[in-house]
Amino acid sequence: MNPIRVLIADDQQSIRAAFRIILEAQPDISVVGEAQDGVIAVEQARRLRPDVVLVDVRMPRMDGLEVTRALAGADVTDPIRVVVVTTFDIDEYVHTALRNGASGFVLKRSSPALLAEAVRAAASGDALLSPQVTVRLLEHFSPAPPPELPGGEVLTARETDVVRLVALGKTNAEIAAALHIAAGTVKNHIASIHRKLGTRNRVGIASWGWGTGTAAR
Repeated sequence: MNPIRVLIADDQQSIRAAFRIILEAQPDISVVGEAQDGVIAVEQARRLRPDVVLVDVRMPRMDGLEVTRALAGADVTDPIRVVVVTTFDIDEYVHTALRNGASGFVLKRSSPALLAEAVRAAASGDALLSPQVTVRLLEHFSPAPPPELPGGEVLTARETDVVRLVALGKTNAEIAAALHIAAGTVKNHIASIHRKLGTRNRVGIASWGWGTGTAAR
């Protein structure tokens, strides 16, 4: 299998170097470039077409939120998967990053294993949903009334159950066990949820679940 190609974007050279060491120690990950600001990150990403861009929230010229929207936003025809990195457990900017299409986020002080796991999850089209990080962040946003879904779509009761468990950071296997259904059925439900909500990954589902209060039910 070809290694996962990663672009690292952070304004601190020491952070970029540390991330490079961590990721290149993994047999299935290769760092193909670095960027010290957001503008260069977007340019490098569009030129190199990495599998995953690891982007800091706070960067000069263009911050990580804008980088995420430019590379993975809903209006991007050929999106690139982005994992956002933040310094703080609760960072108001990360919620916006998730809305802008980010495939998860990790803390800078996270373990090397978690950083690599986040990259692998994004590359596979999934997203890292750490209960210790993602749920703690999303719980800090007040629930809003569930928006009307496109085309008058509605979630079934079982799909609502799946949304709640995804928002709690559960894997497909854990969801299957909790709902007493097959893992393949969980995948089918998630595909249907993506279609109805217009989301691209599990982070989008989790963000919708917490934002509407569905995850807390």
